[in-house]
Order: sequence, then structure tokens, then C-alpha cells
Amino acid sequence: MVIKNKNNSSSLSEVNSSVDIESKKGVWGKLIAFMGPAYLVSVGYMDPGNWATDIAGGSSFGYKLIWVLLMSNLMALLLQSLSSRLGLIRGKDLAQASRETYNPLVNFCLYILAEIAIAACDLAEVLGMAIGLQLLFKLPLIWGVSLTVLDTLLLLLLINYGIRKLEAVIITLIALIGVAFLIEMLLAKPIITDVLQGFIPMLPDNPNPLGSTALYIAIGIIGATVMPHNLYLHSSLVQTRKFDRTNAGIKRAIKFNFFDSLIALNLAFFVNCAILILAAATFFKNGMFEVADISQAHSFLAPLLGSEVAPVVFAIALIVAGQSSTITGTLAGQIVMEGYLNLHIKPWIRRLITRLLAIIPALITITFIGEKAIGSLLILSQVILSLQLGFTIIPLIHFVSDKEKMGTFAIRLPIKILSWLCALIIVALNAKLLIEQIHSWIIDAGTNASIYYFTVVPIAIMASMLLLYITFYKQIHRS
Repeated sequence: MVIKNKNNSSSLSEVNSSVDIESKKGVWGKLIAFMGPAYLVSVGYMDPGNWATDIAGGSSFGYKLIWVLLMSNLMALLLQSLSSRLGLIRGKDLAQASRETYNPLVNFCLYILAEIAIAACDLAEVLGMAIGLQLLFKLPLIWGVSLTVLDTLLLLLLINYGIRKLEAVIITLIALIGVAFLIEMLLAKPIITDVLQGFIPMLPDNPNPLGSTALYIAIGIIGATVMPHNLYLHSSLVQTRKFDRTNAGIKRAIKFNFFDSLIALNLAFFVNCAILILAAATFFKNGMFEVADISQAHSFLAPLLGSEVAPVVFAIALIVAGQSSTITGTLAGQIVMEGYLNLHIKPWIRRLITRLLAIIPALITITFIGEKAIGSLLILSQVILSLQLGFTIIPLIHFVSDKEKMGTFAIRLPIKILSWLCALIIVALNAKLLIEQIHSWIIDAGTNASIYYFTVVPIAIMASMLLLYITFYKQIHRS
């Protein structure tokens, strides 16, 4: 079942170099042949976790957090271009490059963090699919969560027909989601001037003092948009293209992949904007500031928009989003495990393990806390993704800046500055949130505060030390 991956070390070996670019004629033929990987990646940017953060942001703060979506999208575009560059130039995915660079202990820690991120992402997909089934077919949520064990096995069969077939299916599903939210936008009739004002950066006060802060929601949006597992995924998927390895061929591959990312991620940005605008134009406008729950949002759409079509379209789009994004978690999990541990495991077994890890917290929450906590659990899963981002972004920047390994294709100073600025913003926001959250827990615990001092605080310190180590790895290694 599990074997040492010595014979074939290529990333996603079953589809690696399976699309021959050089056989395509003309610039447009080659461009179309290159397009595809970014669409698989973009699915992760419109999964149910994004829905939860976008709905919470729109209902709590109106249009005022649209700028966070734009900033996150720009960050994602920059970081995904770095990820694809790593895969195209070095022929290694991010996990393989990490294994080649760091010592086994550091790699194991990074692997565990990557697995936590994938499980958190999968949790959002599990809950989103289950909610969609409940909304459309009145299926009990706990049944829907249990049924999601089976959904991925069907999708995994697609990869047996080749990566291009899989990409075609995913692009079709993305188109369905886009059309669904175009319909929702037309029904909501947002005020364009208010929407445009949302692009002005600010962190507003919450109209409901008991609700989540703008910083918490903003970090959730960043985590849901700049997803760490997508950086592993993209660095591998670009290797499915077989192209001319000359300098001219590599430059063309980088350019075409950037266009692929630009189109795909802007489509994802449109979907996320549409969800937030829908929430702002319906819930925030009517004083419903705490609609963070997807089920709540669905039930309020018909009376507020005066159309029975809106909730049906909403539920269908949710199921499609959950279903299409499951495949990215599977592939990312396979890439992370093979890359960090040099182990190969059958994709369907890997998928079941990931899905079971996601189902357990979902079932515990539904059983012991109730369905009302699902919205908060979805947002928390995206905040977990954001907290893991630093451990993914910083190694990536180091790898693509390495002139020894990347040669003339190492990123130049302006891109390097922008990349480190992104990393700094994300790490600083996460550190601020983490410190505030731990302080809040300690204050609320009172005499039982020692529990946090001996559990959460040491974990946070060790994570900080790991982050510092990978940030200043070169300096430490030289000394």
C-alpha cells in the first residue's frame, strides 16, 4: 500500500509531462495547451470556506472589506506565479524543494503544518457539501457529512482519463458557479457607488459589538484566498506540461502560465466579490449583521430578494463549489506526502484519510454543539489556513530567489521586495490575531489560565521559532 518512492521522483508522476506543448502549432495553440493548471488551483479560491468568510464580511461590514478581497487576490496572483516558476524551472514541487533544503526535523514540522492546512480546507468542503445537500434535498446535516466520504472517489476516477479531461470538467464547474452568482447579483441589485467605496482600505468597527472583529474576518478572507495548499498544488500541476527546456522555451512557459493564473484567479475574484456583495446588498442593508451561517443566508435570500430562484441557485452553486474543490485537496495531499516524506500512497486511500480527518471535527461539532456552530467552524478553518501561510510562503520566496538553483530565472529585486512585503503583511496580521486571541483566552480562563500557559503558549512559541528559522535559514546555515 505504501512504498518508498525511489524509482520515480517526479511530482504527480501519473500525469507528469503528459501534455506535449511542442506538438501544438502557433502561439495561440501553445497558450491554450498551457492553460489549465491555474483553473484547478482557482477552485480552491471559491470553495465553501470562502463563502463563509465572504458572507460574514458582507453581512457584518457591508462593502467595506472588498479591498481585502482585492489585496488577497493580488497576493495570490503574485505567490501563484512564484509557485509555477519553481515547478517550471527546477522541475520540483514546493514540498520536494523543502525536503532538499531543510533537515528532517524541520521538514517533518512543515509537513505536519501542511497536513493541518489541508485538513482545515477539507473540513470547509465537507461542511459546504453537507449544507448544500441539506438545503436542496432536506437531508440531515449529519447524513450529508457522512456521505461526503464517497463523493471524492468518483472525482478521482477523472484523473485516469488524463489531466486535460480533469481540467475541462473543473472549468465547466467553475463556469456554473460564475453563472449562478451572476444571476444572484442581478437579483440583489447592489448600488455601484457603494461597491466602489469598498475598495478603499479600512478596518471598520462592527455594528454588532458581540460579533467578530473586522481583523478576524479579514484574516479569514486572506486564508481562504491565499490558500497554502494551492502553492504546493500549482508548483506540481505546471509540470504536467512537456515543453522546450531552452531559455526561450522556459520564458514562454512562464509567460503563458502567468496569463493562465491571471484569468483563472480573476474569475475566482469575481465569484468572491459577488458573494460578499450579495451579503452586503441583502443582509447588511436590512440590519442583519451576523449572518455568517451559509444556511441562514440561504433561508433569507427568497424573502429579501423576492425570488424563489435565488436560494435554489445558491444551493446548487454551493454543491458544485464543494464538489469541484475536493479534487484539489486530494492532489495537494498527495503532493505534500510524497514531497516531504518521499512516500507514495494510492490517491483514493490518501483521500479517505484526509476526508476522515475533516469529518471527525464536523461530526463532533454537530453532535455536541449543534448546527448553529457550523458557520463559526467554517470561518475558523479559514483562519487556520491563514496562520499556516507564513510556513509556506517564506520557503517559496527563498527557493525562487536562489540564483544557484534558479539561475537566470531567479526572481529580481522588485518582485522579491513585493513577495517579502506580502509575507510580512500576512505574518504580522496573524501574529496580532494570535496574541489577541491567546490573551483573550487567558483573561476569560481566570484561575484556570495555567492550562493555556502550559499548552497554547508553548506551541505558539515553538511555531514562532520555526518561522524564524526558515526565514533566516541561510544566515543560520552559513554561521
